Amino acid sequence: MMCSPETTTPSSKIILSGAASLAASAILFQTINNVVPTSVQDYFHSCLQRLSTRLLSQLTVVVQEFDGLIANHMFEAANVYLGEKQSPLTSRIKVIKMEKERELAVTIDKGEELVDLYNGVKFKWVLVSSRNDKPVSNTRSNQQGFAASETRHFELSFHKKHRDMVLRYYLPYVLEQAKAIREQRKTVKLHTIDYNGTDYWSSINLDHPATFCTMAMDPDLKNMLIEDLDRFRGRKEYYRRVGKAWKRGYLLYGPPGTGKSSLVAAMANYLKFDIYDMDLKEVQCNSDLRRLLIGTASKSILVIEDIDCSTEMQNRESDNKAMSLEDEKVSLSGLLNFIDGLWSSCGDERIIVFTTNHKDRLDPALLRPGRMDVHLHMSYCSFGGFKTLASNYLQIQDHPLFRDMEDLLEKVEATPAEVAGELMKSDTVEVALQGLIKFLQNKKDGN
Repeated sequence: MMCSPETTTPSSKIILSGAASLAASAILFQTINNVVPTSVQDYFHSCLQRLSTRLLSQLTVVVQEFDGLIANHMFEAANVYLGEKQSPLTSRIKVIKMEKERELAVTIDKGEELVDLYNGVKFKWVLVSSRNDKPVSNTRSNQQGFAASETRHFELSFHKKHRDMVLRYYLPYVLEQAKAIREQRKTVKLHTIDYNGTDYWSSINLDHPATFCTMAMDPDLKNMLIEDLDRFRGRKEYYRRVGKAWKRGYLLYGPPGTGKSSLVAAMANYLKFDIYDMDLKEVQCNSDLRRLLIGTASKSILVIEDIDCSTEMQNRESDNKAMSLEDEKVSLSGLLNFIDGLWSSCGDERIIVFTTNHKDRLDPALLRPGRMDVHLHMSYCSFGGFKTLASNYLQIQDHPLFRDMEDLLEKVEATPAEVAGELMKSDTVEVALQGLIKFLQNKKDGN
């Protein structure tokens, strides 16, 4: 029994429509075969085959921005790394300027494609962004909120045969390069104790311009310190092998004005390490001392200035030990455990710097290796130190008056701060040098 058009079911209509489309396609292809030359057909078939083979041989690695609520370090590294790979062909970039950072952070924008070359292999990166309106519960307020307005991920595409190379070498290479880029961009910060902070610290940018080139100190002592810092920085595996915490202690001692604080700033600028300035008088107890240590980051310099001013840290065998009017908040044993006990292993690549005007007042327990490994005497200004200051302040390398200056500095104890103060009094070289000679002569004569 045949069905009339009025009684045809919907499924029958779909079947009839599909059959008609197939028939039309067959007629179209037959027409193309009759009209288009065979050579052109072969070319298009070859292109389609190559495209199909290429698509089937591609592997795409997805790098999400977050793994649940945890930031994906690989995404952050790729973002930093690709920001340095911009080319004139890049059509869209994103620029970010953080309040406390000096430089602009440049990254690729969503949808932008970037090709990277590694060991002769091309890798295609694309930043993909999608809208996210998924509600999340706010446990603190028991209210419904929304997650970030967008979710982002990188898509890294390459030939399947390079899969092992990507996982073993290329992605670790991206991580290392991103780390180096961050170190180069890093703004050194100065941290101070703040009990209202989450980790007892607050920070500002360290804008101190001191460098080893500008330090007026003995050249041999300066070179020794730089070599020691470089050796320490490259000894991660060494410290692990010998079973010691990756840290080093320095004692800077000498009269006021000899550049102890400036040397700390020069060390921080050289290493790109943050400074944590700790005043023991502000620390309320030994447990707070440990909390402060935990709050410091790796690759940092912890500074304890004028440690001799704390009576508890003075030599216990000395008869001249000053009497405290009130009990010390931090004990010597607490400090020793802080710098050389179990708590000292919380963090890597950490430097502890102590400064004092009177080394002889310190308890011998503090001076031992492992606590104060390197003792640097910051002495009065030498002729070599003066030449550094003359280069910095007057921009001269030599002058006829230098001979008189060398003669006086061998006989007069003048700090680098005093010499610098005299050189700053005039922009005229002759006047500034004559003023310094008069100052030194007066000191020599006892005036």
